[in-house]
Order: sequence, then C-alpha cells, then structure tokens
Amino acid sequence: MQKFLRWILRALLNLIADVKVFGLENIPSSGAFVIATNHIGMLDAAMLYYALDRLDVFIPVAEKWEQNPFLNWVGKYANFVFIDRFNPDLKALRKIIGLMGQGNILVIAPEGTRSRAGGMAEGKPGVSYLAAKLNRSIVPVGLSGTEDKAIMDNLKHLRRSHIVAYAGEPFSLPPLPVKNRDTALKQFTDEIMCHIAALLPENYRGVYADHPRLKELLVQGY
Repeated sequence: MQKFLRWILRALLNLIADVKVFGLENIPSSGAFVIATNHIGMLDAAMLYYALDRLDVFIPVAEKWEQNPFLNWVGKYANFVFIDRFNPDLKALRKIIGLMGQGNILVIAPEGTRSRAGGMAEGKPGVSYLAAKLNRSIVPVGLSGTEDKAIMDNLKHLRRSHIVAYAGEPFSLPPLPVKNRDTALKQFTDEIMCHIAALLPENYRGVYADHPRLKELLVQGY
C-alpha cells in the first residue's frame, strides 16, 4: 500500500509542479539517521516521500491531524507518529526512540510548525536533543516553493509551481554535556538550522539570515 500511495503522490506532484531534487547522493542508503528540514507548507512532508525510495521513513505529526479521518488513514501507511507539540509526550518519544533503534529514518522540522511568512522561524530544541541523545547523523534539507499560498494561487490560475528540495551533506552533533544543557541545545539547534539555511535561497533564511554560523558555512562553500 505504501508503494502505491507513493506512486499516486508522485503523479499528483508532477502534475501540479515542476519538482527538482538535488543532493540525493548525500542521503545514506541504509541505517538510521535524522532528516531535518524547514517547514513552509502542507506539501513539505509529501516532498520527502516523493524524493526518497526507502519505506522506513517516519514523521512526527501534530496530534490535531489524528482527528482527520483521511490523514489518520494515510498515517498508518506513511508511518506518522502523532505527537503532542505543547506538552511532554513520553509515549510518542519512546516510539520515536524505538523506531530509530530499529534503523528507521526520522524526518523532522525543528521549527515545529509551518512558517507563515515563508522564511525560517526559530528552531525548537527537540530535534537536536534526539540527534545528540541517539548519536545519529543529521541530513539537512532545504525546501522552497511549497508555501501553501503560492501552491493554491498557482492551482487557481492553472499554473505549475516550482518546487526545489536540496539535501546537504550529513553532519553530527557532539554528545550532550552534563552541565549547561539548555545552552548546548540552543547551540545545537542553531547549528542544524544554519545548515538548512545554507541550502536555501536568501529570501527563505528568515531569522537565520544574519546568523554568524550561517555566514561561516556559506564562506566554506557549503
């Protein structure tokens, strides 16, 4: 069923958009790792299923969508993990850790929700905590052209959208220190977000546009 849904998804996306995917060679072909991406539209999750052929991909999804019958059904085959974004959700966290331990790929948007402005919003520390705790490498992915408003406007005018996904080189975070964990998590989160920002056009970089770490990555030719 997942293969069939993926075929339908690709056919629909190719119908409504000119989709370009770069950097697939940077994505490991096996083993567990984290994909961290910016989040600007409803199609973001679809893009990752569009680009990846692996079936062991799972995505944390806001618990409010579990009440949607269609998304609840899709989630059973697309490996959604419904999670409470506003309260500690130990059940979902245990499930995520268990899936990672089985060699699955965690796809997560550190911002936690869609950026309505298109530019990157401040990342939350959850993804950096998981990556550091589980000692998994991180593949940054920059998405552009998936903004809901732009997609809907193009559909209304019978125009195809232009969507680009760019996967960067994997990198790792050091272990979490025993002391000053909050400070370390902030630094780790900024590191992840700046790697994503370096893959995006300037107008998508949002709050990270002037971040010193982003400037370092751009100078290095990331």
